[in-house]
Amino acid sequence: MSLKKPPLMRVKEQFGSKEKLVDALVAMPAKVLPRRDGEDKDAFRARLLTAANSKLLRLYERAKIIQSRWGSKEQLVEAVLGLQNRIKDQGYRSKLSAWSLGRLHDRVTALERAQRRRQRGQVL
Repeated sequence: MSLKKPPLMRVKEQFGSKEKLVDALVAMPAKVLPRRDGEDKDAFRARLLTAANSKLLRLYERAKIIQSRWGSKEQLVEAVLGLQNRIKDQGYRSKLSAWSLGRLHDRVTALERAQRRRQRGQVL
């Protein structure tokens, strides 16, 4: 039986310290990891330093996936719209743009899984 390592241990192994993890998150482009309106990097860094290690790790992992697969939050929104065949729906696009990265990522993952299930059902 393998035990899952605590978040602090994972942070120290992967980044060395919480500050380095926060620096890695701050260095991500604003298109991938949006900041609050008018929030500069110092305020963003200070806000992230108060977050829990587990939340920072989850945020970093999700941001890396989004950056590598889609490149930005806008392209992630486009992916959700494409999977739902609602590309031209501007109202829904603006609603999705207000969603968090986590919610968008979960939505696109669920839609892709459902699409794969439908395709397997058609093949059988």
